[in-house]
Amino acid sequence: MSDHLEALRLFIRVARLGSFSAAGRELGVPQSTVSRTIAALEREIGASLLVRTTREVTVTDAGSDFLARIEPILADLEEAEHSARHSDELRGTLRIGIGTSLAARIVIPHLKPFIDRHPALHVDLLLDDEKQDLVKEGVDVAFRFGALVDSTATARKLVTWPRALAAAPSYLKTAPALNVPADLAAHAIIVGPQGVGDWTFRKGGTAASVRLEGRLRITVLQGAYLAAVEGMGIVLTTLPAFRREFGSGALVQVLPEWDLGSVDVHAVFTSGRAAKPSARAIVDYFADILPRA
Repeated sequence: MSDHLEALRLFIRVARLGSFSAAGRELGVPQSTVSRTIAALEREIGASLLVRTTREVTVTDAGSDFLARIEPILADLEEAEHSARHSDELRGTLRIGIGTSLAARIVIPHLKPFIDRHPALHVDLLLDDEKQDLVKEGVDVAFRFGALVDSTATARKLVTWPRALAAAPSYLKTAPALNVPADLAAHAIIVGPQGVGDWTFRKGGTAASVRLEGRLRITVLQGAYLAAVEGMGIVLTTLPAFRREFGSGALVQVLPEWDLGSVDVHAVFTSGRAAKPSARAIVDYFADILPRA
């Protein structure tokens, strides 16, 4: 029974990733074992589930139907096993999709108590500032900033954080005067993976919109933050992201009297599939921590 379940899990990951080798690397199984296991599964079922070529692996019609049926079954089975244990113990593997800065500054520093509480649980953090394909990457839950693009996704809002501009004192010491949003045009702006856009500021009944070109563009948000600490310019962030730097004086808030709006942090689950008990548990855990971060 256990071998058969492992074969089904291997098939799901090969089908989603389109690669025997990628599925093997993800699950810690040699590619030759993955290939033999899938071949044995196909013989047992009596149908071809995957088409293999030198360039890619694609799912057959029978394989697609099989995949759609077994994914929710395996999720229900994991839920049933968890309920049958009559305990809060979590097992298996939990795959979390998360941006680099949120992981480095908030999640990882607070993760140890959760891991210690569940020694039988393996946690995979998939760090990427781009939004992952939850199904293809096998992500159980993703933590995401901003508006949700996929309206069909199952999501839970965890916290709303205010936006802020930050810069190092060493940069501001020699930079042009900065009293109103329009003054930002004369400054070095560090652009993270969110790209360039219109920044809207509000103060009382006054609103000001500024569109800026970044002097330095960095594809990873954590890199943009480090560049700001090194005095390379002004970066847009959320207040909790720089709490340590603000506290130490490594960075200061720029134009603090102007409101830059806020950004929501959501936990997003794969649509069309029941959330794992471990995914629900990690979300409950950080739903308590993030508002205090």
